[in-house]
Amino acid sequence: MFGIVRPCRHRLGEGLAAQWMAHLCGLCLALRKDHGQFARIVTNYDGLLISVLTEAQAGKSADGRRTAGPCPLRGMRTASVADGEGARLAAAVSLVLASAKVRDHVADGDGLLARRPVARAARRVAASWGRAGERGGTAVGFDTAVLVDAVDRQVGLEALAGPGTPLLTVTEPTETATAAAFAHTAVLAGRPGNAVPLAEAGRLFGRLAHLLDAVEDQAADAASGAWNPLTATGTSRAEARRLADDALHGIRLALKDVEFTDAKLAHLLLVHELRRSVDRAFGTESCGHERAEGAFGPPQGPYAPPQHPYDANNPFGAQPPQHPGKRGFWAGCAAAIGLCCTCKVCCADEFEGPWSRKKREGWCSDCGSCDCSCCEACSCCECCECCSCCDC
Repeated sequence: MFGIVRPCRHRLGEGLAAQWMAHLCGLCLALRKDHGQFARIVTNYDGLLISVLTEAQAGKSADGRRTAGPCPLRGMRTASVADGEGARLAAAVSLVLASAKVRDHVADGDGLLARRPVARAARRVAASWGRAGERGGTAVGFDTAVLVDAVDRQVGLEALAGPGTPLLTVTEPTETATAAAFAHTAVLAGRPGNAVPLAEAGRLFGRLAHLLDAVEDQAADAASGAWNPLTATGTSRAEARRLADDALHGIRLALKDVEFTDAKLAHLLLVHELRRSVDRAFGTESCGHERAEGAFGPPQGPYAPPQHPYDANNPFGAQPPQHPGKRGFWAGCAAAIGLCCTCKVCCADEFEGPWSRKKREGWCSDCGSCDCSCCEACSCCECCECCSCCDC
């Protein structure tokens, strides 16, 4: 799995965790149903937000859910999963963006994709996903051309970017794509008045997704010589953090203008969990079990405590093992299949991301060491106004 919004189950509470899993499984099954078994590998945490937003506006209905059969990632249990137009839109958007990502890797000649036979096969897969995403978008009234155009413009902007280029110039295509997808959830839900504030929330979410990806990958990109927007534009991490905080504030304000039927899950994911994603990327603050230095290392970034050059446990100055580089597209696919088949994604305390190789927590991991209780299951309010620990 990949994406920036990765909530801990204990913070969601039993009810919201079941809803979150319903949308995640709904996205995965929509990909399989409409586009084939292989398409399920593009399932991602951020894509399910489209399904969540659609249901949050329209409300739950009998025809928006179905009972799915046993799955290894659910411990071979059946479950109620999202089965509406929101899940289909999420699947279409995920496919189109994954198609563009594969084409980008092919163009850069990353890993095995530098070999012509593999590159040809990857191009065919990307073309197939692009066509499938376009069909899926058309089925729910969404023109995926805006996504394709944004991806194509991204390549040109990155080629022209250099020191002094505003970072928001580079993030604009991602902002435009996510704004269009978020706004269309208002159309699917029959609430056209929500389109404008949701487009604003989507635009800022796209900015955050681009920023956090750049922050988390900057060191690895520098080591491999890959292009990174922060490095290329000369943007400091402090400035990136300021932009991220501004985006968080803007999303919170935009969501207040959206008319929801049930805002709990959408609010928790796009306000509270998104802030934790920013803290995690910048190494400032996060859940208790992620603060454990043994599992994730000391905090990084401009807000981290200074690291002393001398370490009593490492008196000779030996460098600690470096985090392994990212996997290529096909190697990541193989790793993802292995994680699914062994149920590590669901049952392991933590596992290595198939593409990024970053540490991820298992869906069913016990986060008992975490002391975050804010908005764990606010049943007394629409969107956590009752929580004294937050200002939203």
